[in-house]
Amino acid sequence: MSVTAATHDAPPEREEFLTARQLAAVLQVSESTIRRLAQQGRIPSIRLTSRLLRFHLPSVRDALDGTQRKGAKRHAPETSGDDDAQLSFSDLL
Repeated sequence: MSVTAATHDAPPEREEFLTARQLAAVLQVSESTIRRLAQQGRIPSIRLTSRLLRFHLPSVRDALDGTQRKGAKRHAPETSGDDDAQLSFSDLL
């Protein structure tokens, strides 16, 4: 078997998904903050079961940077009526 044939059999790259605890460590916030932001639709998440969530780090960073707003659910009470308000550090506390 040639070397080129072996490289074609390699599995495709997998996307890495983080647990709430892992994401909390990366963003330096609490795990409960991560779960709250996911429940509010402020950060994207994938629900595997009723208790298991996973997070795609690049998508979460995009959401926190404000670069990706479509499809985000906003359950928190609106104070200014501005739906395009960017998530700030104070929102994480």
